[in-house]
Amino acid sequence: MQLAPIVIFTYNRPWHTQQVLDSLALNEEAKDSLLYIYCDGAKDNAEEKIVKEINQVRLIAKSENRFKQVIVKEQTKNKGLANSIIDGVTEIVNKYGSIIVLEDDIIVSNYFLKFMNEALLKYESEETVISISAYIYPIKNLPTQFFIKGADCWGWATWKRGWDIFECDGKKLLNHLERKKLTYSFDFNGSYPYTQMLKNQINGKNNSWAIRWNASAFLNNKLTLYPNISLVENIGFDGSGTHSGIEKYHQAGLLEIPMVLKTIQISENIDATKMISNYFKTLKLNNSNKLYNIKKNIKKIIPEFALKSYTQIFNKKK
Repeated sequence: MQLAPIVIFTYNRPWHTQQVLDSLALNEEAKDSLLYIYCDGAKDNAEEKIVKEINQVRLIAKSENRFKQVIVKEQTKNKGLANSIIDGVTEIVNKYGSIIVLEDDIIVSNYFLKFMNEALLKYESEETVISISAYIYPIKNLPTQFFIKGADCWGWATWKRGWDIFECDGKKLLNHLERKKLTYSFDFNGSYPYTQMLKNQINGKNNSWAIRWNASAFLNNKLTLYPNISLVENIGFDGSGTHSGIEKYHQAGLLEIPMVLKTIQISENIDATKMISNYFKTLKLNNSNKLYNIKKNIKKIIPEFALKSYTQIFNKKK
């Protein structure tokens, strides 16, 4: 089986980077795989601590020797996560035709590369399938494998034909969603604020490449294959990353046995979509209850004006 090149995007997290490499190297296919490590550069006037961490990451990358070949790409200036990924993925898929993508806080199952490579091969010629995702939310009773519309970002793979439809312009994506009246379905039937995330990207409140990737796939009616148990886990919820504020409730654990790739119908699994939508709605309800309880308890000990200020701060953090 021809193995797709693996790409890891890094910046200034040496410990996380080492964990990702160590987990990846435990995959049987690692020794026969080509690995690219993209190392972003320091920002202007970066603190000495950050520069030191960047150099540590580069030293780790250059010392890695457990793969067929390791190619380290060092940026002299800071490109930022979004530009690094967009440019790096484009470069690799144009050269090799397919790609497996990780960031420096995504550790993988021992069977990650097996599943991703087998799926890339199986669906290579299926135009409707845009990508393979190694992550799924911790939801019970999902089908072993299934397709849903859109694309994901925690351990994923695609082909050149898939990445070619990526639209970098968030305004164009939003206009299409609104004109076609698709914002509700794009938001998992109103259960997750993807449209708002896209608006925030347009307004410079975030610089997410992933929301644009998701919207690009969704608008083109493309499907992503998901497993029912995650083959990746995010270890970046420690304040060390660009987007580390995402809640830990999405942690799902790692698949500990090989996953057999099944032949399934290539269409959106409506039942799986509903289950994910209900999962999001449950999280929203739980978070609302948490805020209510916090308000209720604080109101007993502080005056109303202070409670109002606290609530404003809490909502901003969300």
